[in-house]
Amino acid sequence: MSFISVFDVIGPNMVGPSSSHTAGACAIAHLAQKMLNGTLKEVEFTLYGSFAKTYGGHGTDRALLGGIMGFDTDDVRIRDSFEIARERGIAYRFLTDEKETDVHPNTVDIRMRNDSGTQMSVRGESLGGGKVRIVRINQVKVEFTGEYNAVIIIQKDRPGVAAHITRALSDRGVNIAFMRLFRESKGEKAYTIVESDDRLPEDIIGQLLENPNIREVMLVQKSSQ
Repeated sequence: MSFISVFDVIGPNMVGPSSSHTAGACAIAHLAQKMLNGTLKEVEFTLYGSFAKTYGGHGTDRALLGGIMGFDTDDVRIRDSFEIARERGIAYRFLTDEKETDVHPNTVDIRMRNDSGTQMSVRGESLGGGKVRIVRINQVKVEFTGEYNAVIIIQKDRPGVAAHITRALSDRGVNIAFMRLFRESKGEKAYTIVESDDRLPEDIIGQLLENPNIREVMLVQKSSQ
């Protein structure tokens, strides 16, 4: 009789025992790492709710670490993510916060630092069935699922920026499915998230950055394409 680990593949799209606690956790981190330019050097995960209570037993820690290294939810390397992270020179740690209760029960904050010292934080929620939602980027509330190809634009909240974004995408023949603006307050830092059925051209970044009010552009392409 052979022993089957809970981290063996139990379905075509998932490694681990729970769609919420493993597949969902991996998907959140996989999205987060796409938003960080450069090479990841350090990551800190803060877990809330049921994530905080069961992350070791359900493999949430392995899944998060695998996702932040770019592993998809069905990648068997998730089982060895601790060892692989150490081999890659990635410093990592897991914290729990059971005091903040006004959050979705499967919530994680991910704080990342790349090889040039740039830091970024992302909050994600695992909604069940492998579905996830990013609800905060660098302390700004957003809403982003990763179900479409997307461009995430960090900008100053100034007139004309939205027109520049839509014109640049239209010039490249990109069909916009959704476009939403999230901001800290009027005239301050804002995030525009544009989602499309089409794969986004890599060189759209340079065109968008031609507007002086746009500070950074991140492409988040769907893995399946």
